[in-house]
Amino acid sequence: MSARLVETRPGANTRPRETRFELTPRPLVYAGNRIRLLVNGEQYFPQLLAAIEASRRSIYLETYLFADDRIGQRVADALVAAAARGVSVRLVIDGFGGGEFARRLVTEIGAHGVEAKIYRSERWWRLERKLLRRLHRKIAVIDEALAFVGGINIIDDLNFRDADDPKIGPRFDFAVACEGPIVAAATLAAKRLWWTMSFVDPRATAGRLPLAERQPRPNAFPGGVAASLLLRDNLRNRRSIERAYLEAIDTARDDVLIANAYFVPGRRLRAALRDAAARGVRVRLLLQGRVEYAIHHYGQQALYGTLLDAGVEIYEYLPSFLHAKVAVIDGHWSTVGSSNIDPYSLLLAREANLVVYDDGFAREMSGVLDAAIARDAYQVKAEDFRSRGALVRAFNWIAYGLLRLATVVLARGKDY
Repeated sequence: MSARLVETRPGANTRPRETRFELTPRPLVYAGNRIRLLVNGEQYFPQLLAAIEASRRSIYLETYLFADDRIGQRVADALVAAAARGVSVRLVIDGFGGGEFARRLVTEIGAHGVEAKIYRSERWWRLERKLLRRLHRKIAVIDEALAFVGGINIIDDLNFRDADDPKIGPRFDFAVACEGPIVAAATLAAKRLWWTMSFVDPRATAGRLPLAERQPRPNAFPGGVAASLLLRDNLRNRRSIERAYLEAIDTARDDVLIANAYFVPGRRLRAALRDAAARGVRVRLLLQGRVEYAIHHYGQQALYGTLLDAGVEIYEYLPSFLHAKVAVIDGHWSTVGSSNIDPYSLLLAREANLVVYDDGFAREMSGVLDAAIARDAYQVKAEDFRSRGALVRAFNWIAYGLLRLATVVLARGKDY
């Protein structure tokens, strides 16, 4: 069965029409995929490592963090072993997220046949807006037949930079493993990033620009699910992920459930959530309960009041650090990816989210999130939030003001 490419307005309650294969700012929906939900590194890394070890032709791997820990070493060893048996291995690590270890790693594994690049090496002595345009997406493509997309970096779930609580649990995060036509979109995205980095590198040979019409497409699976790959960059796809959220929320009829690590939505997204609650949609937010980055954490709390007053339910995740960037709307539209709902992700970074249009996948995702809310989260009540002391309220708004100032200066975003 050949792949059928379809395009749709990305709300949960619309139907697709046929279109052509390409990467565009509007979501293209690919029918006939197998999508597996992976919760935390506990489920993700065994499948990623098994796929790398079974690879025969090519590996593309992109990550923001590549840690010098148990998981990082296992993935690095697997990439080197793949290169040794003749697999083309291409690794991209963000220059800021990867830090000094990533620069050492690129040299070390490069000596063993792995092609590795640093995306925008940090220059701490010079602040430039473009240097904050980081590679934040997490994509792996194996043999152009299997793709992983999500929010999980190459780092152990229990590797916390500043956490000293021995009782803290693993990061709460998600990824998906994909087979079928959607893999062609992930492959093209990975190839284009590699080509772009080679094109601007005088030491590298970029070759021909990867084009959609040259990209082989895996066959569709009968009875498979429909899915879209949403990319955010600073060219054609500046608002693609934000637009997808807005259109899905605007068409929601029953339920909006969002779990997001760093939640500082702009005015349009805040209005969409309030409007959804006003028309009777149940809107629930599962947000970071632990302080990882103080300005971000307390700044997002400044926005709680208007959301709570509109009837939005807010829960804070407590057992560990919430790193998820997922959502389920109306039991049909689900997204898993790397994009937070904040200025950094929506206005600056390269991001990738997968949207799945399927009731069964949505039920599975909702089940995991519902369990986390019931077992591991504290509900922020409107009356309790209003009773905060004046000093706390002032600190929330100062933190939010700093975030907004940084957005205007660095990203020139007008929606925050």
